[in-house]
Amino acid sequence: MVAAMTGFIALLRPHTASLHLSVLYLLVVLPVAVVWGTGLALITSVLCVVVYGYLFVPPFQAFPVANSEDIVALIVFALTALVVGHLAARMRRALRAAQRLTEEHAALRQVATLVARSCPPSEVFEAVTREVGLLCGADVARMERYEADGTVTGVAAWSRNRQFDPLRVGTRFDLSGLSVARNVRHSGRPVRIESFAGATGPIAQESRARGIRSSVGCPVTVGGRLWGVIAASTTKDKPFPGDTEAKIASFTELVATAVENAEARAELSASRARIVNAADEARRRIERDLHDGVQQRLVSLVLLVGSTQDMVPPELDELRARLRDVGDGLTDASEELREMARGIHPSVLATGGLVSALKALARRCPIPVDLAVHTVGNLPKQVQVSGYYVISEALTNVVKHSRATAVTVTVAEDETVLHLAVRDDGVGGADFDGGTGLVGLKDRVEALGGRMSVDSPRSAGTTLRVELPLFHRDRGDSEPARGPALSAAQGSSGRAPDSGPRTRSSPA
Repeated sequence: MVAAMTGFIALLRPHTASLHLSVLYLLVVLPVAVVWGTGLALITSVLCVVVYGYLFVPPFQAFPVANSEDIVALIVFALTALVVGHLAARMRRALRAAQRLTEEHAALRQVATLVARSCPPSEVFEAVTREVGLLCGADVARMERYEADGTVTGVAAWSRNRQFDPLRVGTRFDLSGLSVARNVRHSGRPVRIESFAGATGPIAQESRARGIRSSVGCPVTVGGRLWGVIAASTTKDKPFPGDTEAKIASFTELVATAVENAEARAELSASRARIVNAADEARRRIERDLHDGVQQRLVSLVLLVGSTQDMVPPELDELRARLRDVGDGLTDASEELREMARGIHPSVLATGGLVSALKALARRCPIPVDLAVHTVGNLPKQVQVSGYYVISEALTNVVKHSRATAVTVTVAEDETVLHLAVRDDGVGGADFDGGTGLVGLKDRVEALGGRMSVDSPRSAGTTLRVELPLFHRDRGDSEPARGPALSAAQGSSGRAPDSGPRTRSSPA
């Protein structure tokens, strides 16, 4: 750059005063100060003055003792280099700080979006550990949850190097010995460990085995209690900057919000499930009381009236007729009571399972029902009860509102979900705001963690689809209690079911 400017000055020298031309070297000093800093700019200033004095100040091509012009030029160039270099350095620092702040805000915005969308906590945890690791320049980042037995369990982990195996999610460690998790639990504040050399304990040993030199961690507080810790670790000898704790702490509130939301949803779901279970149990109890109490008493009265009728003398025909009417009335009342009890809770559901209950339901429906069941194995009792009531209410809606001539009911099962579908050829137009009982069905389905949808275009029939999880998300067991078995394939259309499997295209 100095050589290029010198050639340019040589071209201009015949046309202007030499003193003015020396100022052009500022066009060299300024970019050097901005790009490469003050030190190189000072060297460039001296070089510019020497070259200019050597080529353009008499005696030419000599290094005379510095005159006043050279001293003034050197001072101007040096001051320019110092001021511009300092300002450029400040601008570079401000730019780097702005870039880091932008990256931090972008990371926080991404995590906050996941929290606002009510994404699963595991997805939020993975995003937080990844962003913490990237922002802090860490080699490993992890999130751990404190357990009631004094241990800590990994819930998310991230590694910068794919070949570097991070701590596995689900791994449980004892808090004995040196570790970020132990120190955070004892202090409740952010902690920093500069070295694990010579430290004891399973976490310290694991850290040394993975080459971790230092770690920084911050607590995660949920509802006023210490829930867990977020930690970043590095394998480099250089420790983390002083603002690392603040960067990590900016994510802890989002994690706490995600945990609180998940716990609130789990509590709400469990509460709704308990309400549904209590209602179903009350239905079973009422049905049992009616069957074992009032209904049996009515049957006894029918028998008593019949035996009394046989004891009436032949000449009392009018009394005999009245007793016969009483017996017929009691029989009709007993049948009505039986139908009422079956509507409250069908006993065949408890004795024969979902398939038998659905076949009985299809036979009683005034509209022809084509029932196809494609499922194997046993189903949880609560799933069978909910499935029965969903189909029962759906058929009731079809009879009352659809003006349909035929209904198709399909039941299918995969590894984790029971699929139900009820489709009619009626007038359509059903929705959750129509007051047809769909809202209550949806509440029942969602109480078990399921999903329900309605497709009901005008004049094109209605299709109700329901998905019920076979393993309730609020339960920790992997093998829930199951009720009576469903056969591999059953069919019914208001008459005897088919004996073998059927191949159908299910609307579900």
